[in-house]
Amino acid sequence: MRKMRSVLCLLLLCCSAAFVAAQRSSNVTSKWKTLSGDAPKVIARGGFSGLLPDSSFNAYMLAKTISSADWVAWCDVQLTKDGVGICFPDIKLNNASDIDLLFQNKNNNYSVNGIPQTGWFSIDFNIKDLAPVSLIQGVYSRSPRFDGTPQQILTVQDVATQVKPPGLWLNIQHDSFYRQHNLSMRSFVISLSRSVIANYISSPEVNFLQSIASRLNLRVTKRVFRFLNKDDIEPSTSQTYGSLVKNLTFIKTFAAGILVPKDYIWPTDSSLYLLPHTSVVSDAHNEGLEIYAADFVNDAPFAYNYSYDPVAEYLSFIDNGEFSVDGVLSDFPMSPSASVDCFSHLGENDNPQVKLQIIAPQGASGDYPGCTDLAYTKAASDGADILGCPVQMTKDGIPFCLGSINLIDTTTAAQSPFSDIATTVPELQIKDGILTINLTWSDIQTLKPAISTRYSDFRLSRNPKARNDGNFMSLADFLTFSKKANVSGVVISIENAAYLAKQGLGVTDAVSDALSTAGYNNQTARKVMIQSNDSSVLEEFKKSSYELVYLVDEDISDIKNSTLLEIKTFAKSVVITKKSVFPSEDAFIIGQTNVVQKLQSANLPVYVRLFNNEFISQAWDFFSDSSAELNNYVLGAGVDGLVTEYPGTAARYRRNRCLAYKNLPPYMSPVQPGSLLGLMTLQSMPPVEPPSPVLDVSDVTEPPLPPIAKIKPSNDNGSTARAPTTAPNGQSSVVASILMSSVAILLAIFMV
Repeated sequence: MRKMRSVLCLLLLCCSAAFVAAQRSSNVTSKWKTLSGDAPKVIARGGFSGLLPDSSFNAYMLAKTISSADWVAWCDVQLTKDGVGICFPDIKLNNASDIDLLFQNKNNNYSVNGIPQTGWFSIDFNIKDLAPVSLIQGVYSRSPRFDGTPQQILTVQDVATQVKPPGLWLNIQHDSFYRQHNLSMRSFVISLSRSVIANYISSPEVNFLQSIASRLNLRVTKRVFRFLNKDDIEPSTSQTYGSLVKNLTFIKTFAAGILVPKDYIWPTDSSLYLLPHTSVVSDAHNEGLEIYAADFVNDAPFAYNYSYDPVAEYLSFIDNGEFSVDGVLSDFPMSPSASVDCFSHLGENDNPQVKLQIIAPQGASGDYPGCTDLAYTKAASDGADILGCPVQMTKDGIPFCLGSINLIDTTTAAQSPFSDIATTVPELQIKDGILTINLTWSDIQTLKPAISTRYSDFRLSRNPKARNDGNFMSLADFLTFSKKANVSGVVISIENAAYLAKQGLGVTDAVSDALSTAGYNNQTARKVMIQSNDSSVLEEFKKSSYELVYLVDEDISDIKNSTLLEIKTFAKSVVITKKSVFPSEDAFIIGQTNVVQKLQSANLPVYVRLFNNEFISQAWDFFSDSSAELNNYVLGAGVDGLVTEYPGTAARYRRNRCLAYKNLPPYMSPVQPGSLLGLMTLQSMPPVEPPSPVLDVSDVTEPPLPPIAKIKPSNDNGSTARAPTTAPNGQSSVVASILMSSVAILLAIFMV
């Protein structure tokens, strides 16, 4: 009954009623560069091990439910003391089970491939001993909340008869270790073949694959030689795997294919950037060998070239115009399933399959410093519809684009001579900040932009080679650029207008003047959106033809009808947060609000922010896949637009062919909100948090903006601080600044 309940929960993950288990959408027009010409295989390592305990029943069933119809179940075979083959990801059972708690004194020491190891080994337990042992998550960075649900260790026969995968892959990693302890993997595999069809058998040991050749039907079971790290020694030949890969003619004598770490194909440099691809795929195909790529995970850093987009990585292995591997081994089989069927062989000019606005509020700020010419250029080429300019003001009244009024957040100001003018502004909740309004436009142009470090606490950096690349853009320059770019419009974001007015700076007037000067006030070719979280700002533009966008920057659980009516008096559309659509607790979706439906019923289009590719930004329910997250907001919630720092990912999603299928495949069906909670025990569920507030009329009404204060000009000719220049005596002006500060301190002491 426990397993049946789990299966029912898993089946609810795909809320599409049209799901047909046997269906795999055909892509008849594609020309695959695999050895056979067929689409690449999706191999699920231990099932859906990226989320659930590796090799557990639930992990295999989730893979079956949400992967392509011809998916292949991967089983790492270990042998018990009585010779039973089990599916377990490691030779040491304590690495992914609770065996160390049940058998505290049965750990042992063994040499594995010449390396001493301590742990709980399968060879010390009969299969009956393992009955009470439960599988748990073996990767510490993944959620342990499914560990409370008992998941027995499965035998190979269990996987074949209970899961019934369309393909079964047995990986024999440690044949020589088991032989040393009088257990025979060869005998087990031969005996198993009488009752179970294994479509693939892989091993990193030459002798093992050679030993089973005469006893297997090679038309049914493919032998695959698994390559390990290039410097590792293959025990049968005493050669490194790096040398063996240069002799594929020899590999062909005992194998039908090879399985290689993905860096054998696309190596990276020490900075984690891609190097040119190797010839190993074409070399293998020229020898008549299939080639499979391993080590795909969505929730770990991979080459920066992919912008944290797992689909982009898969496509580089299966659809790059030059070659395609014959299959991929992944902990997240949904992603390669969608990559093969939905995203492969798409053209940049393919028509969108869904009506969706893609808004890049600071350009492609996931790849370049936000609000720079490079970020805007890439966003436009990636397919963004709307480019955004968050307007800040300089001391000399120049409006320009930058993500924050605090220069420390988005520039190198903290490392500049301007660091001595840091200030605290409680009204803006800024402590020790360097405000744009304290520098002139020429001062700011001496700084360098800085790429966002949004997820640096998780060691997820963005494009380090370009961390300070690009040029700042004034609002006038941005508007000129956007007119020439292949985009449909702009969104001008205005914040802190009341504070700026008190400082003598009229940001709304500056924006209005810039739009008029650029000719945006009397044209219809480009959409102009004015966005603010302050209704009084939008009131200033009510007489214009611009689309006024109200930003609800706090998470909300609902919105009152009276609030809807009030918003309609000053806005034409609304931006809300992701959690205002799918609330979550401890990164697990707990439900879905009706906020989107309420806003749309009031004829207010809904845009949702802020989407990023980094897996840490997504709920577990979206499987660490940015495309899966977008899909849930578009198909599952019906939003009108996405606000994203990675517009290329959203633009590709919008073109994917699966959106046009009559019956959505499971890997392109929205996730049922809260379904993952059904796989947890009550004790393992995330703690219940208070719901987000309901948006009230008082939350959206603001007093009118104050009049622009008249500030007397300072005596420094318009500059509070100067950029470093060379003084006549050859000393940097920063030295002069230090000397002046010292004089000021001395004067203050004497005056006291």
